[in-house]
Amino acid sequence: MKNKIHIIGASGSGTSTLGKALAEVLPHKSLDTDDYYWISKFTEQRPVPERIEMLKKDLSHSEQWILSGATVGWGNCFATYFDLVIFLWIPPEVRLERLQKREIERYGEEVLPGGENYEQSQTFLKWAALYDHAGLEVRSKALHEQWMDELSCPILRIEGDYSVEKCLAMVKEYLSTDS
Repeated sequence: MKNKIHIIGASGSGTSTLGKALAEVLPHKSLDTDDYYWISKFTEQRPVPERIEMLKKDLSHSEQWILSGATVGWGNCFATYFDLVIFLWIPPEVRLERLQKREIERYGEEVLPGGENYEQSQTFLKWAALYDHAGLEVRSKALHEQWMDELSCPILRIEGDYSVEKCLAMVKEYLSTDS
């Protein structure tokens, strides 16, 4: 059994959703990097040393955990912690549509043209759209690929537009055949 699982991918690829779903079927605690990265979600970033200290503390409290979201760039010190990394990738058009819907679900009309959070939402969506084509200067597929190349743990790649149930089945099948 892989006790320390890290799920990474682009914003909107389903890392948090899969992490929570896995924690419901495995004896693992679910953690999300957003809870360490942000003081005030999506508006005020926590200083890197504080993020690292908080995450180290929480990871040390459990033998079995699933960490969703990326530590690449700010938490590279955690690379040796993982028994398994799951990389999620979905086609950009599907992912960006999910993100646009999520923005409206979270913030309502405030993210529509003329709304109070329209510019902030557009900036986020433009940043998220960079993932598949950007270089190493931002959170990108290229950056994630480079980071994964340096890992010593196995990597399970789930690439495609799959349901949460299908992703769960793929992970469970991988874990059952892992020796």
